[in-house]
Amino acid sequence: MIQCLNLVFCGTPRFAVPTLGKLVEAGFHVQLIVTQPDRPRGRGLELVSSPIKQSAVQLGLPIAQPETIKNNPGFHAQLDALKPDAIVVVGYGRIIPQWMLDLPPLGNINLHASLLPKYRGAAPIQWAIASGENVTGVTTMKIDAGLDTGDILLQQEIPIAPNDTAETLAPKLAALGADLTVTTLRNLQSGTIHPCKQDNAQATLAPILKKEDGRINFSHTAAEILNRLRGFQPWPGAYSQFRGKNLQIWQAAAVDRSLPLSELKVEGNRLFAGCGQDTSIEIIELQLEGKKRTSPADFIRGYRPLPGEKLGL
Repeated sequence: MIQCLNLVFCGTPRFAVPTLGKLVEAGFHVQLIVTQPDRPRGRGLELVSSPIKQSAVQLGLPIAQPETIKNNPGFHAQLDALKPDAIVVVGYGRIIPQWMLDLPPLGNINLHASLLPKYRGAAPIQWAIASGENVTGVTTMKIDAGLDTGDILLQQEIPIAPNDTAETLAPKLAALGADLTVTTLRNLQSGTIHPCKQDNAQATLAPILKKEDGRINFSHTAAEILNRLRGFQPWPGAYSQFRGKNLQIWQAAAVDRSLPLSELKVEGNRLFAGCGQDTSIEIIELQLEGKKRTSPADFIRGYRPLPGEKLGL
């Protein structure tokens, strides 16, 4: 029966936790959890387990945390001995070597948080929002040697709400993807899935985020700036400079104002900034370098922005 499929699960982040839970709940035999080694974090640099390791411990599942997987004879032998029917990969964070791709008869099945071939890469949720998409989704695919280029197995769409951030959208996609992964495995064994090759001409990239991606370019429109602000939560966020210090903008909204690019305007306790194409944003919550998050009213009282003063300087 389908519930007796033997699986190896490779994953690391919180996004992968719902899929692991659904696989166990559905009755699949998860033989081994493969996740990244514990990493030092915080001021005390204490070793912290990945969310998937924490989940595996709670579920009582065997765990492996190899430092490398490509040239690791011990790990290779361990997986060979398990003879998995499929390897499920969700945000593991390592390139799957060819020997792993060749091992299970049903292949290495990846859950990806976009509607491939759009947003291939490490940050599909963030870039979909930052690019102004109204719809995104999840894809299960059969991993090949490329970067998110394998044959598509199943896909499911979900709308991006106007107030969604990367933090609010990720759990929705994780839950959707967990169910889709279960369906994918069942249909693979029953032979009812017909893999579809990706159209590489339609591919877009979602590279890993850099600090610089959060720097606000005020020549962009208010809508474009707000999309990036939402997409790049919690990091790198959206920031500029005020009087030589970094200024993080945590919340903002588009408003009907006409201001020069990056120029601040104070109206009572409200704070506005000029953007591209004669658009503007109202800054609702902000944080100056070395200070706590604050309201525009407190910021205005503390720093008294001058007429014509600009951000980015």
